[in-house]
Amino acid sequence: MNAMTYKGYAARVEYDAEDRIFVGHLAGTRDIVGFHGSSVDELEAAFHESVDDYLAACEKLGQKPDKPVSGKMMLRVPPDIHGAAIRAAELSGMSLNQWATKAIGSAAGAV
Repeated sequence: MNAMTYKGYAARVEYDAEDRIFVGHLAGTRDIVGFHGSSVDELEAAFHESVDDYLAACEKLGQKPDKPVSGKMMLRVPPDIHGAAIRAAELSGMSLNQWATKAIGSAAGAV
């Protein structure tokens, strides 16, 4: 995954071959926040600056900045998968939330 993190915010980074620059955008916010750089050091500095500027602009406007994530996630899955997940959680001695957190974290490479 091509991502960067700073102050709890994450950004997806791509390479623009036409302009020969790295381009990034904050993920998980309703506001569009982008940045770019021609080297990794420039990109990282621009990312930090964009997050700092976003937070400062929100403060100046009296708006709460989007939190990167709330920790609440609603999923719709087929009933057979729901049942299988409940059984797997029970068999492993965990609540469904604990089991799903472990399974999703493992699949996402976060655990």
